[in-house]
Amino acid sequence: MSHAALLTLAMGLDAVLGEPRWLWSRVAHPAVLMGRAVAWLDRRFNHPPGRRMAGALSLAALLLGAGALGWLVPRLPAGGFIELLLVAALLAQRSLAQHVRDVARALRLSEGDGRLMVARIVGRDTSALDAPAIARAAIESAAENLSDGVIAPAFWYLVAGLPGLMIYKATNTADSMIGYRNATYEEFGKAAARFDDVLNWLPARLTAALIAAVRPRPGMARVIWRDAALHRSPNAGWPEAAMAMALGVALAGPRSYGGERRAYPWVHGEGRRDAGAGDIDAAVALLWRVWALALGIVAAIAVACALTGH
Repeated sequence: MSHAALLTLAMGLDAVLGEPRWLWSRVAHPAVLMGRAVAWLDRRFNHPPGRRMAGALSLAALLLGAGALGWLVPRLPAGGFIELLLVAALLAQRSLAQHVRDVARALRLSEGDGRLMVARIVGRDTSALDAPAIARAAIESAAENLSDGVIAPAFWYLVAGLPGLMIYKATNTADSMIGYRNATYEEFGKAAARFDDVLNWLPARLTAALIAAVRPRPGMARVIWRDAALHRSPNAGWPEAAMAMALGVALAGPRSYGGERRAYPWVHGEGRRDAGAGDIDAAVALLWRVWALALGIVAAIAVACALTGH
């Protein structure tokens, strides 16, 4: 079976099942195991002197192990079935849509409920967010995680099979845990942050293109090109700018991290700044439209592979 055919099945499986609690409450999710490995490396090697070199070597060891496991699994008995389950588990479409939709439902109850729910999916301070800021945070998370959690894993699986997917997810997990610019991780996590930027460079721009394809707007390409560079991340601004333009809202802007107010620029600043629960619902619908387009592209690749014998 081609990578495209297996990915087609895995995308469907993820969309139907998501992350069932009955399973992952009994066995550790692959991403959780990666996280435990990163945490062990952090405890063991994140000490002066030489934090930067220790971080680079730790990342190399992590990726070597992830890649080797990705190479081994398809060669095991029932390896194809195990690979299918792993690929489905390392995609995050259904869980992403559920988490974002939960913010809209909570926000309709009260701002307090909305703050509690959005705090589960964003890293910023949420204690003082008003309703529009809660909605913007949820939409931004939807855009960024569509790229990081759905399009990028699928892309790297198509390009490099299970080793590519495992290496991508291990890098992304490491970046989410140690890729911070603070006294603890500025040096140790630099390699993880930089390599994550490299691996997400093309998928982030592909995600923006897919959003634009399913929800085109006049001048959309110009706004995405203009505003993507305003984001502090070299990649996250692309899907975020595309989502902002698609929904007609302004995203990003000033927010607080660790009690410190930061004056980040607006993305699509001419858009509405009064986003609400309905805009979150529209973002979730857009997530599924992009997923459907991506699925169609992958399925078409699978058919082409079957017809050409590849």
